[in-house]
Amino acid sequence: MPVGNLRHLRVFLAVAEGGSVTRAAAAGLVSQPAVTQAIAKLESQAGTALFRRTRQGLFPTEAGRLFQHRAARALARLDMAMSDIAPRLRTTATRAQLNALIAAVETQNFTLAAYRLGIAQPTLHRAITAIEAAAGRALFQRSAVGVAPSRPASALALAARLAFAELDQAVAELAELEGREVGRIVIGALPLSRAHVLPRALARFRQDRPRQPIRIMDGIYGDLLAGLRRGEIDLIIGALRQPLPVGDVVQERLFDDVLAILAGPDDPLIHNPAPLSALRCRPWLVARRGTPTRDLFEALFRDSNLDPPASIIETGSVILMREMVGDGRHLACVSKAQAAREIERGIVAELPFPGQPVPRPIGLTLRSGWQPTRAQQALLDAIRAAI
Repeated sequence: MPVGNLRHLRVFLAVAEGGSVTRAAAAGLVSQPAVTQAIAKLESQAGTALFRRTRQGLFPTEAGRLFQHRAARALARLDMAMSDIAPRLRTTATRAQLNALIAAVETQNFTLAAYRLGIAQPTLHRAITAIEAAAGRALFQRSAVGVAPSRPASALALAARLAFAELDQAVAELAELEGREVGRIVIGALPLSRAHVLPRALARFRQDRPRQPIRIMDGIYGDLLAGLRRGEIDLIIGALRQPLPVGDVVQERLFDDVLAILAGPDDPLIHNPAPLSALRCRPWLVARRGTPTRDLFEALFRDSNLDPPASIIETGSVILMREMVGDGRHLACVSKAQAAREIERGIVAELPFPGQPVPRPIGLTLRSGWQPTRAQQALLDAIRAAI
Protein backbone atom coordinates (compact mmCIF):
# COMPACT_ATOMS: atom_id res chain seq x y z
CA MET A 1 0.00 0.00 0.00
CA PRO A 2 1.93 3.08 -1.20
CA VAL A 3 0.69 5.95 0.97
CA GLY A 4 1.86 8.71 -1.30
CA ASN A 5 -0.76 11.44 -1.27
CA LEU A 6 -0.73 13.60 1.84
CA ARG A 7 -3.93 15.40 0.81
CA HIS A 8 -5.75 12.07 0.71
CA LEU A 9 -4.58 11.41 4.27
CA ARG A 10 -6.02 14.74 5.43
CA VAL A 11 -9.31 13.98 3.73
CA PHE A 12 -9.38 10.53 5.31
CA LEU A 13 -8.83 11.99 8.78
CA ALA A 14 -11.54 14.59 8.24
CA VAL A 15 -14.04 11.87 7.30
CA ALA A 16 -12.98 9.65 10.19
CA GLU A 17 -13.36 12.49 12.68
CA GLY A 18 -16.57 13.98 11.25
CA GLY A 19 -18.26 10.83 9.98
CA SER A 20 -19.47 12.61 6.86
CA VAL A 21 -18.27 13.30 3.32
CA THR A 22 -20.14 16.60 3.39
CA ARG A 23 -18.49 17.81 6.59
CA ALA A 24 -15.05 16.64 5.38
CA ALA A 25 -15.48 18.51 2.11
CA ALA A 26 -16.46 21.70 3.91
CA ALA A 27 -13.58 21.43 6.37
CA GLY A 28 -11.03 20.80 3.62
CA LEU A 29 -12.48 23.29 1.14
CA VAL A 30 -12.77 20.58 -1.51
CA SER A 31 -15.68 19.09 -3.39
CA GLN A 32 -17.62 16.07 -2.16
CA PRO A 33 -16.62 14.05 -5.25
CA ALA A 34 -12.97 14.80 -4.42
CA VAL A 35 -13.48 13.43 -0.91
CA THR A 36 -15.20 10.33 -2.23
CA GLN A 37 -12.41 9.74 -4.75
CA ALA A 38 -9.71 10.18 -2.10
CA ILE A 39 -11.33 7.61 0.20
CA ALA A 40 -11.85 5.19 -2.69
CA LYS A 41 -8.19 5.55 -3.66
CA LEU A 42 -6.96 4.82 -0.14
CA GLU A 43 -9.27 1.83 0.23
CA SER A 44 -8.09 0.49 -3.12
CA GLN A 45 -4.48 0.82 -2.01
CA ALA A 46 -5.26 -0.78 1.36
CA GLY A 47 -7.14 -3.64 -0.25
CA THR A 48 -9.83 -3.38 2.40
CA ALA A 49 -12.65 -1.11 3.52
CA LEU A 50 -11.57 1.68 5.83
CA PHE A 51 -15.12 2.85 6.53
CA ARG A 52 -18.46 1.23 7.25
CA ARG A 53 -21.18 3.08 5.33
CA THR A 54 -24.51 3.58 7.14
CA ARG A 55 -27.42 5.98 6.90
CA GLN A 56 -26.05 7.77 9.94
CA GLY A 57 -22.66 8.37 8.33
CA LEU A 58 -19.25 6.79 7.75
CA PHE A 59 -17.58 4.98 10.64
CA PRO A 60 -14.01 3.59 10.59
CA THR A 61 -13.66 -0.17 10.41
CA GLU A 62 -10.99 -1.90 12.50
CA ALA A 63 -8.57 -1.32 9.64
CA GLY A 64 -9.76 2.28 9.43
CA ARG A 65 -9.11 2.86 13.15
CA LEU A 66 -5.60 1.49 12.87
CA PHE A 67 -4.90 3.64 9.84
CA GLN A 68 -6.47 6.70 11.45
CA HIS A 69 -4.19 6.39 14.48
CA ARG A 70 -1.01 6.13 12.41
CA ALA A 71 -2.04 8.79 9.88
CA ALA A 72 -2.88 11.25 12.67
CA ARG A 73 0.52 10.68 14.33
CA ALA A 74 2.33 11.09 11.01
CA LEU A 75 0.59 14.31 10.01
CA ALA A 76 0.87 15.80 13.51
CA ARG A 77 4.63 15.37 13.34
CA LEU A 78 4.80 16.81 9.84
CA ASP A 79 2.49 19.73 10.53
CA MET A 80 4.49 20.86 13.54
CA ALA A 81 7.69 21.04 11.51
CA MET A 82 6.01 22.67 8.51
CA SER A 83 4.26 25.28 10.66
CA ASP A 84 7.67 26.37 11.97
CA ILE A 85 8.66 27.20 8.38
CA ALA A 86 5.38 28.36 6.81
CA PRO A 87 1.81 27.27 7.65
CA ARG A 88 0.85 27.08 3.98
CA LEU A 89 3.24 24.12 3.50
CA ARG A 90 0.60 21.97 5.21
CA THR A 91 -1.62 22.33 2.16
CA THR A 92 0.99 22.62 -0.61
CA ALA A 93 3.81 20.17 0.24
CA THR A 94 3.67 16.76 -1.44
CA ARG A 95 5.37 13.52 -0.51
CA ALA A 96 7.58 13.74 -3.62
CA GLN A 97 8.73 17.22 -2.59
CA LEU A 98 9.46 16.05 0.94
CA ASN A 99 11.39 13.05 -0.38
CA ALA A 100 13.50 15.48 -2.39
CA LEU A 101 14.06 17.60 0.71
CA ILE A 102 15.12 14.55 2.75
CA ALA A 103 17.61 13.45 0.10
CA ALA A 104 19.05 16.96 -0.29
CA VAL A 105 19.45 17.40 3.47
CA GLU A 106 21.13 14.04 3.94
CA THR A 107 23.47 14.19 0.94
CA GLN A 108 24.01 17.98 1.01
CA ASN A 109 24.35 17.78 -2.76
CA PHE A 110 21.56 18.10 -5.31
CA THR A 111 23.26 15.81 -7.82
CA LEU A 112 23.70 13.03 -5.25
CA ALA A 113 20.16 13.61 -3.98
CA ALA A 114 18.71 13.19 -7.46
CA TYR A 115 20.82 10.06 -8.00
CA ARG A 116 19.59 8.56 -4.72
CA LEU A 117 15.95 9.10 -5.69
CA GLY A 118 16.46 7.96 -9.27
CA ILE A 119 15.17 11.20 -10.76
CA ALA A 120 16.62 13.89 -12.99
CA GLN A 121 18.39 16.76 -11.27
CA PRO A 122 16.00 19.41 -12.72
CA THR A 123 13.09 17.44 -11.22
CA LEU A 124 14.73 17.56 -7.81
CA HIS A 125 15.46 21.27 -8.22
CA ARG A 126 11.80 21.95 -8.99
CA ALA A 127 10.70 20.06 -5.87
CA ILE A 128 13.08 21.99 -3.62
CA THR A 129 12.18 25.29 -5.29
CA ALA A 130 8.46 24.61 -4.73
CA ILE A 131 9.01 24.09 -1.00
CA GLU A 132 11.18 27.22 -0.76
CA ALA A 133 8.56 29.24 -2.67
CA ALA A 134 5.86 28.16 -0.22
CA ALA A 135 8.21 28.93 2.68
CA GLY A 136 9.04 32.36 1.26
CA ARG A 137 12.75 31.86 1.89
CA ALA A 138 15.73 29.75 0.92
CA LEU A 139 16.15 26.56 2.90
CA PHE A 140 19.61 25.74 1.54
CA GLN A 141 22.79 27.74 1.24
CA ARG A 142 24.34 26.98 -2.14
CA SER A 143 28.11 26.79 -2.63
CA ALA A 144 30.60 25.34 -5.09
CA VAL A 145 30.95 22.15 -3.04
CA GLY A 146 27.28 21.49 -2.33
CA VAL A 147 24.34 22.77 -0.34
CA ALA A 148 24.06 23.35 3.39
CA PRO A 149 20.54 22.92 4.81
CA SER A 150 19.17 25.45 7.25
CA ARG A 151 18.07 24.29 10.68
CA PRO A 152 14.34 24.41 9.72
CA ALA A 153 15.09 22.36 6.59
CA SER A 154 16.89 19.71 8.65
CA ALA A 155 14.06 19.64 11.19
CA LEU A 156 11.45 19.21 8.44
CA ALA A 157 13.46 16.45 6.76
CA LEU A 158 13.69 14.56 10.06
CA ALA A 159 9.97 15.03 10.73
CA ALA A 160 9.13 13.79 7.23
CA ARG A 161 11.32 10.71 7.63
CA LEU A 162 9.63 9.80 10.91
CA ALA A 163 6.17 10.53 9.50
CA PHE A 164 6.81 8.21 6.57
CA ALA A 165 8.11 5.54 8.96
CA GLU A 166 4.81 5.87 10.84
CA LEU A 167 2.91 5.31 7.60
CA ASP A 168 5.03 2.24 6.88
CA GLN A 169 3.90 0.92 10.25
CA ALA A 170 0.30 1.56 9.20
CA VAL A 171 0.82 -0.59 6.12
CA ALA A 172 2.27 -3.39 8.27
CA GLU A 173 -0.63 -3.24 10.71
CA LEU A 174 -3.23 -3.44 7.92
CA ALA A 175 -1.43 -6.49 6.53
CA GLU A 176 -1.41 -8.03 10.02
CA LEU A 177 -5.22 -7.93 10.05
CA GLU A 178 -5.19 -10.19 6.99
CA GLY A 179 -2.65 -12.58 8.46
CA ARG A 180 0.20 -11.35 6.28
CA GLU A 181 3.71 -10.58 7.54
CA VAL A 182 4.60 -7.30 5.86
CA GLY A 183 7.04 -4.58 6.79
CA ARG A 184 10.69 -5.22 7.53
CA ILE A 185 11.88 -4.89 11.13
CA VAL A 186 15.33 -3.29 11.33
CA ILE A 187 17.54 -3.94 14.37
CA GLY A 188 20.66 -1.95 15.13
CA ALA A 189 22.98 -4.53 16.69
CA LEU A 190 26.01 -3.57 18.74
CA PRO A 191 28.71 -6.27 19.11
CA LEU A 192 27.54 -7.93 22.34
CA SER A 193 23.96 -8.42 21.12
CA ARG A 194 25.03 -10.32 18.01
CA ALA A 195 26.70 -13.05 20.06
CA HIS A 196 24.68 -13.11 23.26
CA VAL A 197 21.06 -11.92 22.94
CA LEU A 198 19.87 -11.79 19.36
CA PRO A 199 20.40 -15.44 18.35
CA ARG A 200 18.07 -16.69 21.11
CA ALA A 201 15.58 -13.86 20.64
CA LEU A 202 15.33 -14.34 16.88
CA ALA A 203 14.93 -18.11 17.24
CA ARG A 204 12.04 -17.53 19.65
CA PHE A 205 10.49 -14.88 17.38
CA ARG A 206 10.73 -17.15 14.32
CA GLN A 207 8.60 -19.81 16.00
CA ASP A 208 5.51 -17.61 15.68
CA ARG A 209 6.50 -15.40 12.74
CA PRO A 210 8.52 -17.50 10.32
CA ARG A 211 8.22 -15.14 7.34
CA GLN A 212 8.55 -11.72 8.93
CA PRO A 213 11.32 -9.80 7.11
CA ILE A 214 14.11 -8.78 9.50
CA ARG A 215 17.29 -6.87 8.85
CA ILE A 216 20.23 -6.74 11.27
CA MET A 217 22.36 -3.64 10.87
CA ASP A 218 25.86 -3.84 12.32
CA GLY A 219 27.75 -0.64 13.00
CA ILE A 220 29.16 1.77 15.52
CA TYR A 221 26.85 3.37 18.06
CA GLY A 222 26.85 6.84 16.51
CA ASP A 223 25.80 5.59 13.08
CA LEU A 224 23.10 3.31 14.49
CA LEU A 225 21.77 6.09 16.72
CA ALA A 226 21.49 8.41 13.72
CA GLY A 227 19.56 5.71 11.83
CA LEU A 228 17.26 5.17 14.80
CA ARG A 229 16.49 8.87 15.10
CA ARG A 230 15.70 9.09 11.36
CA GLY A 231 13.33 6.14 11.50
CA GLU A 232 15.58 3.86 9.42
CA ILE A 233 16.17 1.58 12.43
CA ASP A 234 13.44 0.40 14.78
CA LEU A 235 15.56 -0.38 17.83
CA ILE A 236 19.16 -0.68 19.00
CA ILE A 237 20.35 -3.41 21.32
CA GLY A 238 23.69 -3.27 23.10
CA ALA A 239 25.59 -1.28 25.69
CA LEU A 240 23.63 1.69 27.04
CA ARG A 241 25.11 5.18 27.21
CA GLN A 242 25.26 7.26 30.36
CA PRO A 243 24.34 10.00 29.96
CA LEU A 244 22.22 9.77 26.85
CA PRO A 245 23.78 11.84 24.05
CA VAL A 246 20.40 13.13 22.77
CA GLY A 247 16.99 13.74 24.27
CA ASP A 248 14.72 12.11 21.69
CA VAL A 249 15.55 8.50 22.56
CA VAL A 250 14.95 6.38 25.65
CA GLN A 251 16.82 3.41 27.07
CA GLU A 252 15.63 0.20 28.73
CA ARG A 253 18.12 -1.80 30.79
CA LEU A 254 17.94 -5.57 30.25
CA PHE A 255 20.94 -6.88 32.22
CA ASP A 256 24.43 -5.96 33.41
CA ASP A 257 27.64 -7.21 31.82
CA VAL A 258 31.28 -7.08 32.96
CA LEU A 259 34.54 -6.95 31.07
CA ALA A 260 36.95 -9.85 30.64
CA ILE A 261 40.64 -9.89 29.83
CA LEU A 262 41.46 -12.53 27.23
CA ALA A 263 44.72 -14.26 26.46
CA GLY A 264 45.72 -17.16 24.27
CA PRO A 265 45.10 -20.67 25.64
CA ASP A 266 48.87 -21.19 26.16
CA ASP A 267 49.75 -17.71 27.42
CA PRO A 268 52.21 -17.83 30.38
CA LEU A 269 50.01 -15.37 32.26
CA ILE A 270 47.45 -18.13 32.82
CA HIS A 271 49.69 -19.82 35.38
CA ASN A 272 51.82 -16.82 36.33
CA PRO A 273 49.55 -13.79 36.84
CA ALA A 274 51.22 -10.42 36.41
CA PRO A 275 50.39 -7.04 37.96
CA LEU A 276 48.54 -4.42 35.94
CA SER A 277 51.77 -2.49 35.44
CA ALA A 278 53.18 -5.47 33.54
CA LEU A 279 49.99 -6.04 31.57
CA ARG A 280 50.09 -2.50 30.21
CA CYS A 281 53.36 -3.32 28.45
CA ARG A 282 51.69 -5.96 26.30
CA PRO A 283 49.93 -5.14 22.99
CA TRP A 284 46.13 -4.98 23.37
CA LEU A 285 42.96 -5.28 21.34
CA VAL A 286 40.08 -3.21 22.69
CA ALA A 287 37.00 -1.33 21.50
CA ARG A 288 37.26 2.08 19.88
CA ARG A 289 37.34 5.33 21.85
CA GLY A 290 34.00 6.63 23.07
CA THR A 291 32.52 3.21 23.79
CA PRO A 292 31.63 2.09 27.34
CA THR A 293 34.13 -0.79 27.04
CA ARG A 294 36.98 1.56 26.15
CA ASP A 295 36.06 4.00 28.91
CA LEU A 296 36.10 1.22 31.54
CA PHE A 297 39.33 -0.21 30.13
CA GLU A 298 41.17 3.10 30.40
CA ALA A 299 39.68 3.80 33.84
CA LEU A 300 41.16 0.48 35.03
CA PHE A 301 44.67 1.86 34.48
CA ARG A 302 43.96 5.42 35.59
CA ASP A 303 42.55 4.16 38.89
CA SER A 304 45.95 2.51 39.48
CA ASN A 305 47.81 5.70 38.51
CA LEU A 306 49.02 4.11 35.30
CA ASP A 307 48.87 5.33 31.73
CA PRO A 308 46.80 3.12 29.42
CA PRO A 309 48.77 0.73 27.18
CA ALA A 310 50.57 2.40 24.28
CA SER A 311 50.11 -0.48 21.84
CA ILE A 312 46.40 -0.78 21.00
CA ILE A 313 44.42 -2.16 18.07
CA GLU A 314 40.88 -0.79 18.09
CA THR A 315 38.26 -3.40 17.17
CA GLY A 316 34.94 -4.80 18.31
CA SER A 317 35.49 -8.16 16.63
CA VAL A 318 35.80 -11.13 18.97
CA ILE A 319 36.95 -13.22 16.00
CA LEU A 320 39.94 -10.90 15.43
CA MET A 321 40.68 -10.84 19.15
CA ARG A 322 40.55 -14.64 19.29
CA GLU A 323 43.07 -14.99 16.49
CA MET A 324 45.41 -12.26 17.72
CA VAL A 325 45.70 -13.38 21.36
CA GLY A 326 46.71 -16.83 20.12
CA ASP A 327 50.22 -15.54 19.44
CA GLY A 328 50.96 -15.47 23.20
CA ARG A 329 51.72 -11.73 23.17
CA HIS A 330 48.47 -9.88 22.59
CA LEU A 331 45.77 -9.42 25.20
CA ALA A 332 42.18 -8.32 24.64
CA CYS A 333 39.55 -6.57 26.71
CA VAL A 334 35.97 -7.32 25.75
CA SER A 335 32.51 -8.00 27.14
CA LYS A 336 32.55 -11.29 29.04
CA ALA A 337 29.14 -12.28 27.64
CA GLN A 338 30.35 -11.54 24.12
CA ALA A 339 33.33 -13.89 24.48
CA ALA A 340 31.54 -16.54 26.57
CA ARG A 341 31.49 -19.17 23.79
CA GLU A 342 35.20 -18.77 23.05
CA ILE A 343 36.05 -19.01 26.75
CA GLU A 344 33.87 -22.11 27.28
CA ARG A 345 35.43 -23.89 24.31
CA GLY A 346 38.97 -23.14 25.45
CA ILE A 347 39.75 -21.13 22.31
CA VAL A 348 40.84 -18.25 24.54
CA ALA A 349 41.62 -18.02 28.23
CA GLU A 350 40.16 -15.52 30.69
CA LEU A 351 42.76 -13.95 32.94
CA PRO A 352 41.97 -12.87 36.51
CA PHE A 353 40.51 -9.39 36.35
CA PRO A 354 42.69 -6.83 38.16
CA GLY A 355 40.53 -4.93 40.59
CA GLN A 356 36.79 -4.96 40.96
CA PRO A 357 34.90 -5.50 37.67
CA VAL A 358 32.52 -2.62 36.97
CA PRO A 359 29.11 -3.68 35.61
CA ARG A 360 27.91 -1.95 32.47
CA PRO A 361 24.20 -1.90 31.53
CA ILE A 362 23.07 -3.66 28.35
CA GLY A 363 19.66 -2.97 26.88
CA LEU A 364 17.41 -1.39 24.28
CA THR A 365 17.50 2.10 22.82
CA LEU A 366 14.21 3.29 21.28
CA ARG A 367 12.81 6.53 19.88
CA SER A 368 10.83 8.56 22.38
CA GLY A 369 7.11 8.12 21.75
CA TRP A 370 7.64 5.22 19.33
CA GLN A 371 4.65 2.87 19.17
CA PRO A 372 5.63 -0.57 17.84
CA THR A 373 3.43 -2.63 15.56
CA ARG A 374 2.35 -6.07 16.77
CA ALA A 375 5.29 -7.68 15.00
CA GLN A 376 7.75 -5.18 16.44
CA GLN A 377 6.23 -5.68 19.90
CA ALA A 378 6.55 -9.46 19.51
CA LEU A 379 10.25 -9.04 18.74
CA LEU A 380 10.74 -6.78 21.76
CA ASP A 381 9.04 -9.41 23.93
CA ALA A 382 11.31 -12.12 22.46
CA ILE A 383 14.39 -10.06 23.27
CA ARG A 384 13.28 -9.49 26.85
CA ALA A 385 12.48 -13.19 27.26
CA ALA A 386 15.90 -14.20 25.92
CA ILE A 387 17.77 -12.58 28.79
